Amino acid sequence: MDCSSVWLLLVSLLGALLLTDGVELTFELADNAKECFYQEIEKNVSSTLEFQVVTGGQYDVDVTLEAPNKEIIYNQVKTQFDSHSFIPTMSGIYKACFSNEFSTYSHKLVYMDFQVGDELPLPGLGEHVTVMTQMESSAQEVHKNLISILDYQTHHRLREAQGRKRAEELNERVLWWSVMETVCILLIAVGQVFILKNFFTDRSPSQSY
Repeated sequence: MDCSSVWLLLVSLLGALLLTDGVELTFELADNAKECFYQEIEKNVSSTLEFQVVTGGQYDVDVTLEAPNKEIIYNQVKTQFDSHSFIPTMSGIYKACFSNEFSTYSHKLVYMDFQVGDELPLPGLGEHVTVMTQMESSAQEVHKNLISILDYQTHHRLREAQGRKRAEELNERVLWWSVMETVCILLIAVGQVFILKNFFTDRSPSQSY
């Protein structure tokens, strides 16, 4: 296999990965706020809505998925993460809303992945009428493995971000607790010094009586 064939294979793999329909993003959800995202979906096209609260508050959020006819087809209250797969019964624009209106002070970071349809096959292999060659089979296998790797990397990044945020919060709590303990120790030490000093202070006869 020459260099041009290898280059064409790599370009095809990257192109297939970039052409996948849907949206994947991480956004900040302020307190008392609500964010909605819109996705056009054709009838009978398998779709999946996946979300996870990465940081903020109790790591929960309200989620609703609305069909073009205003029907609520998915609803979750104060949920940290979930995945909902559905097959639309009508074509149109579907609305996914994330609400943090129940929180008065906690900003949250939310990850959302709205997948529409199946992963696109490699160019030239989607309508293959003959038996695939060994090279084509290997390319298809590499394509599937790359998609799986991307999914694993995304979830590991989310776990890493969540773990890092919790570690930072724990470190801040330990710091302030240590400061409070230090202040208490200093106050107790100063109080003990004054009390001991009062014990050994000479008193006048009038004060003794």
